[in-house]
Amino acid sequence: MENGPKMEKWAPYAGFVLLALAVGGLSGWLTRDGVELYNQTAQKPPLSPPGWVFPVVWSVLYVLMGLGAARVYLAPPSEARRRGLGIFLLQLGFNFFWSILFFGLGRYGLALLWLLVMLGLIAAMIRLFSQVDRKAARLQIPYLLWVLFAAYLNAGVFFLNS
Repeated sequence: MENGPKMEKWAPYAGFVLLALAVGGLSGWLTRDGVELYNQTAQKPPLSPPGWVFPVVWSVLYVLMGLGAARVYLAPPSEARRRGLGIFLLQLGFNFFWSILFFGLGRYGLALLWLLVMLGLIAAMIRLFSQVDRKAARLQIPYLLWVLFAAYLNAGVFFLNS
């Protein structure tokens, strides 16, 4: 049984999906006590979903992020590919640290500013991904929409708890 080309194609998908899930999982694990405290004490804005929704949605979004990044990685080398993957990693780092700021440190205002920068990075990533692989870019649209909703929730928590 030969694994050569087929395995070479699937390995980046597994790698990027696992990377994104690992970043989200580590961030969640590091902030688990802060999440519990937040859920018990923070005033939340209207439309705030129940707590169980967040890990489900984020897991799906991390998979979509990883699939899109893998598609771009597998595309022929180009400046847009290089920059797109760089922005992917940068926004993933911003994603990781947002949870630390918001849940770990309770710095809702700083987390909101951080999230606004992250939105710009996600938009830039989508633009660059679209130059390389349109499907990879479209896979990021739910992420952009969810982070826009997260910005509403973050702003609401900031104003309600200041």
